[in-house]
Amino acid sequence: MADAAETPGGEDYLAALAGLVSDVSDAARQVAAAQIAELRVLAAAGRLAEEQAAPRNAKVRLHDMALRSIAAEVGGVLRTTDRTVQRRIGEARTIIEGFPAAVVAWKSGRIVREHVRAIVDAGTTLPAEMWAEFEAIAIERCERETPNRVRGELEILAHRMHPRSFAERHEEAAAGRCVRLVPGRDGMSDLIATLPTVIAEGIHDRLTQQARAIVDTRDERAASSEVVASDARTTDQVRADVFADLLLAGTPALDDTRDTSAGPLGAIRARVQVLVPASTLTGSDDGPCDLSGRSPIDPTSARTLAGDTGVWERLFHDPTTGVSVSTDSYRVTSGMRRFLQARDQHCRFPGCRVPAIRCEVDHTHDHALGGRTELSNLAHLCQRHHSMKQFTAWRVRQLTGGVLEWTSPLGRTYREDAPTPAVAFTPAAPPVAGESAPF
Repeated sequence: MADAAETPGGEDYLAALAGLVSDVSDAARQVAAAQIAELRVLAAAGRLAEEQAAPRNAKVRLHDMALRSIAAEVGGVLRTTDRTVQRRIGEARTIIEGFPAAVVAWKSGRIVREHVRAIVDAGTTLPAEMWAEFEAIAIERCERETPNRVRGELEILAHRMHPRSFAERHEEAAAGRCVRLVPGRDGMSDLIATLPTVIAEGIHDRLTQQARAIVDTRDERAASSEVVASDARTTDQVRADVFADLLLAGTPALDDTRDTSAGPLGAIRARVQVLVPASTLTGSDDGPCDLSGRSPIDPTSARTLAGDTGVWERLFHDPTTGVSVSTDSYRVTSGMRRFLQARDQHCRFPGCRVPAIRCEVDHTHDHALGGRTELSNLAHLCQRHHSMKQFTAWRVRQLTGGVLEWTSPLGRTYREDAPTPAVAFTPAAPPVAGESAPF
């Protein structure tokens, strides 16, 4: 076989490939340098917050408020939320201050960013005084392998180096158990539970056994009657349905698809605000409905839930004109509060999406300083940003139309317009000349 360089165009091909590889290498070094520079800046922001509170014999709250304020300032420039920036500041300080040798190795090209992430993820399970020792061994191993191959090895190394027993660490980790909701696409979401492994395995096994029992029962009935089963759900789908049944209704339904009742949806007793277009309720439109402050939900679920006036707040509007159709609440609340929830929909700090039903109604001009309790001086703020308004140098004033103008400690201003109203009132069009007014 002829050498590649001897084939027609072979030398040109190799020269072009060498140029591409060189360009990729140069770009990778530039990206790494920029990422390291960003980490250093974010870490410096964290240290500034620490220094800001230190001279005052600061309590934890003062330091946290300083950090929130700085994170909000940086978030305004990066066009991201202050929560995200605060999390990134914490991560940056851990990497820059806790694992400096890994950063040097990354900058020199001996390892890449994913190596650093693997080193930090495994290393932070150890006491801080052991990080340097772990880091030195981990860098040497990372230089010989790709990140995906070395990650498991680093985790095992950290386990073996740890001075405390696994049982002790597990007990501590179990204190962090939680359930998280991650909105997804097309009206779906991920419900993630962080639990001790044995509990998680037990839950999954029980769901699997029940799902298989339902599928087997369905198949046996279909076989005995020689009728094709109407339930075509997969085991995964049945497992998910049983999971919802157990949590919402307390018992699994054998075949929810044959149930004429609301099924798991009928067991929902949460306080949720849903914006449902009138055309969706009538069935003429199958577009998504807005689960206020969270994510879209499918129209079938919205129609089912709209009938339960005991526990849901309903806001209906015509999607074409924006004219209000009706508004209702399951609780007796003031018209002022209902109007504000419909107007604000979520926390009114720039970038925040915490639903209004989980926020506090705040006096923009403090009531203690003479601010009146009226719609033009009220807006929803989540607890985090309500505290920032009280304890940091961030300031806000309310303009007409529910517009909030926030001013940062550096004097930057951020205009926060009220969201597209879920409830709108428009005057009726005057009758055309020569036509009688409608009755």
